[in-house]
Amino acid sequence: MKFTRRALVAAAAATPGLAAAAPPAALPARSAFAKMPYVYLDSGSTHPMPLGARAALEEYLRFKTRDGPWTGYSMGAKETAVLAGFGALVGAAPDELVQIQSTTMGENLVLAALGFPQAGGRIVTDALHFFGSFYTYGELAKAGVDVVTLPMTPEGRIDMAAMAAAVNDGTQLVSVSHVSTTNGFEHDLKAVCDLAHAHGAYVYADIVHGAGSTPLDLRAAGVDFAACSSYKWLMGDFGLAFLYVRREIQEKVARPWWGYHQVGGRFVTHVFPFDPPGDRVSDYSYAEGASGKFAMGTTSWTGVVQLEHSLAWIRQLGVANIQAYRQPMADAIQAELRRRGYQPMTPLDSRTPLVAFALKDARAKLAERLQKNDIRMTVSANRFRVSLSVFNDMNDVDRLLAVLPKAPPA
Repeated sequence: MKFTRRALVAAAAATPGLAAAAPPAALPARSAFAKMPYVYLDSGSTHPMPLGARAALEEYLRFKTRDGPWTGYSMGAKETAVLAGFGALVGAAPDELVQIQSTTMGENLVLAALGFPQAGGRIVTDALHFFGSFYTYGELAKAGVDVVTLPMTPEGRIDMAAMAAAVNDGTQLVSVSHVSTTNGFEHDLKAVCDLAHAHGAYVYADIVHGAGSTPLDLRAAGVDFAACSSYKWLMGDFGLAFLYVRREIQEKVARPWWGYHQVGGRFVTHVFPFDPPGDRVSDYSYAEGASGKFAMGTTSWTGVVQLEHSLAWIRQLGVANIQAYRQPMADAIQAELRRRGYQPMTPLDSRTPLVAFALKDARAKLAERLQKNDIRMTVSANRFRVSLSVFNDMNDVDRLLAVLPKAPPA
């Protein structure tokens, strides 16, 4: 059977969740990226850099090598613009955000600020959280923390009734991924926060697969903490991430570490020539907002200049438009692979950019076939995952479905 674009659109229309509105003319955005020598369906691992971000980076490198006068080129202004741009994308004010180096760093800062492991108490997380965090919570469990990990349902969800049964008055933290890296399942963050807050618990959300791909409003949902690296759907690079700390709780949590970017307002030394006298080496005050408790030292300037372009461009496209554009592709993959007998891991009504299927020995059975046919996507030991972005179109889906076996390989 040959899969044409028309057939795939028909298959998508037969599935629930298909966006009714026509996509904006700006999508697909193939011209915004370099011409790739393969079908790239792996943006959930590392998103390609837009050409505009590359141009901004090249301009920065000329500035960094002092190739010209560069009057008015201000990294401070760019950092301010990036914080504001990210905040607008996820529903956060700039004083609730601080630049850090990775999502994992953000999660660990939150745990330290809440006093784990010494403080004890219960942490409720789930099997669809970032798998790298399994190690984090495994170590906390070894240290005596009561860690409850909720299982994934056969439909690829986390059951809210199971979460309600697990969260009690001894729970200190509920830690989840907004959109799961494993299968694209999207938590209802408002429901999670309402449940946790009713028991006096905080909520941490890993938003690395939600920010830039799926509509998100942290303040409206009531999220207390969130972290997000920039190399996935923000179309940036490694080494720059964001930590969100809800304004209302900033004074309720401990300072987890000391970084000189936490200093703000007054800083006076008493040890150098012509310094005013003082009893200490220096006197200082803290910066306002999240920076005063969580800021570190220097962060990636190359990341900043890339994101200044990418964040503005993503907002111009509109996350809701991006979601609506890719939905027919995701629905077509779901419909056809389910018809062929592949075992779905992603809920059928999912509206995120990730679609996953379970397949025993998937890497051994699929990796060489995909490589030979110039298709790049995530293939793990026993599952595979398709990531759809703004430059993909139904022709890419057609190509993928033509290459995948007509039935799950035995």
